[in-house]
Amino acid sequence: MTRRLLTLLALVASTAALHARQPDGAWPLIAARFAQRVQETGIVGASLVFVKDGAVRHQAVAGLQDRAAGRPVDRDTIFHWASITKTFTGVAILQLRDRGLLSLDDPVVKYVPELREVHNPFGDIAQVKVRHLMSHSGGFRAGTWPWGGDQAWHPFEPTRWAQLAAMMPYTNLAFAPGTQYSYSNPGVVFLGRIIEALAGEDYEVYITKNILMPLGMTRTFFDRAPAFLRDHRSHSYGGRKDDIRERPFDFDSGITVSNGGLNAPLADMAKYLAFLIDGNEAVLKHASLLEMATPQVTAKDGEGGSGSDVRAGLSCFIERHDGVELVGHSGDQNGFISHLYVHRPSRSGYVVSFNTDVTSTTPSPLTTRAVDDDVRTAILRAYWK
Repeated sequence: MTRRLLTLLALVASTAALHARQPDGAWPLIAARFAQRVQETGIVGASLVFVKDGAVRHQAVAGLQDRAAGRPVDRDTIFHWASITKTFTGVAILQLRDRGLLSLDDPVVKYVPELREVHNPFGDIAQVKVRHLMSHSGGFRAGTWPWGGDQAWHPFEPTRWAQLAAMMPYTNLAFAPGTQYSYSNPGVVFLGRIIEALAGEDYEVYITKNILMPLGMTRTFFDRAPAFLRDHRSHSYGGRKDDIRERPFDFDSGITVSNGGLNAPLADMAKYLAFLIDGNEAVLKHASLLEMATPQVTAKDGEGGSGSDVRAGLSCFIERHDGVELVGHSGDQNGFISHLYVHRPSRSGYVVSFNTDVTSTTPSPLTTRAVDDDVRTAILRAYWK
């Protein structure tokens, strides 16, 4: 074999090895593994988008958006984003703060006077500040609707503010505000109430005007799907792998909309993710965007954030996985499981959504949450280590 041929073979081998180490070369493996894990776990359908430098770099879809009709997930499929909605609520609060309409250290009762009825065994209810609600450290319970719900005719969530206000005399703080963490949906409802009080319009209208429109999220909506998008909305499912059933879900989230009323295709969520990565001064000051990811209190695995090292920021979570810091939020409602992550040093991130909550009574790799974790691990090792 000639020296020239040996040199050429060495160059080819070196080039192949280099290509294998390149992030773009890793995506086909990630996409194939994603599809495999979705299928073997029994997840009906899922979608994944990776964003870098303000644009979609990669996407993967798997399975069906409607099992009965046999309709596959595609790039137009609309998923329900559940608690990822809370990040929009946080952006809105910071917008109002930047306009001089509130301070994060204002007492919440200043804007939500009904909270005077809440029992605070640790002192005045004015101890609860706006930032406490954003970091789930206000001391409020987790569930918005802790009574009833066991009858088909019961509302999924309170539909009117008066219903939630009527619970105030039967509500207490579990700990002194700002001293610890406890994920609280009512706390985020109160943030939505503040937005409506200061903006003078419904939460959904404010978010549409001040976040969705400037970001070009034209196929994003709250609650029930408009007629022209109804066929694109994914159905949702849940259960154990051998007993996956549909969970009909096209409802009015009512007063809890600021908690989890958002629906969008991944193309729109990619635009939102690009904003969270690089900012957009038309939506929020860059300094305020960075402020969101300032740790406020140590959080808990599985309550909005994930992992053994997770802290609550302002309507988001700061996590460390394999020594890598990520900023994100999860979503979980009626079969839909989702996650959004940002890795600031590389100006990249991803969003993933599953339309099936596959559960198990024991730790198992065949659950949706296990697949969600696998997606994070695969992307982290390919792009962020």
